[in-house]
Amino acid sequence: LVEIARGTLSRVTPDGAVSVVAECGGGPNGAAYGPDGRVYVCNNGGFEWRVKDGRYLPGHQPVDYAGGSIQAIDVDTGEVETIYSECDGHMLRGPNDLVFDEDGGFWFTDPGKGRARDRDVGGLYYARADGSEIRCMTWGLETPNGVGLSPDNRTLSVAMTTTGRVYQWKLSAPGVVDSPYDNDRG
Repeated sequence: LVEIARGTLSRVTPDGAVSVVAECGGGPNGAAYGPDGRVYVCNNGGFEWRVKDGRYLPGHQPVDYAGGSIQAIDVDTGEVETIYSECDGHMLRGPNDLVFDEDGGFWFTDPGKGRARDRDVGGLYYARADGSEIRCMTWGLETPNGVGLSPDNRTLSVAMTTTGRVYQWKLSAPGVVDSPYDNDRG
């Protein structure tokens, strides 16, 4: 599991013991095993944290923010490799969640970051686990968060945090949306 505030990928054993697998830095968020056996992590770049009633609550973009990324982690060695930190010259702002398809590629969301007086709009991306390709499938989404594929890998669903909506796209092949999308803004 990821521990966003702690900046780690951690392992919990059946007896409840927690051990750190890797120090990711930033804010590791969504995680999934990839086709090569590594764990792929959406790193949102971190938050300013506050504690209220003993609970950590995320805030704005931290002062030491350096951007978001997609990381691949070897769970045996703890080695962390940054696979992507940008797409078409635009830095990833706050990657949140990812899901692998049957072809070994993955979809991920990036809701962006918030600051005291402004916030980013988000996007939906498709990438290859080997670092060879990343594409912005649509940009301008309002806080895209969770992402999932139907069991037949033909429908992609994305949950929007602030609006409470779920959008779906039909897929004709891995990484290919059936209907046109507007990518001219990003």
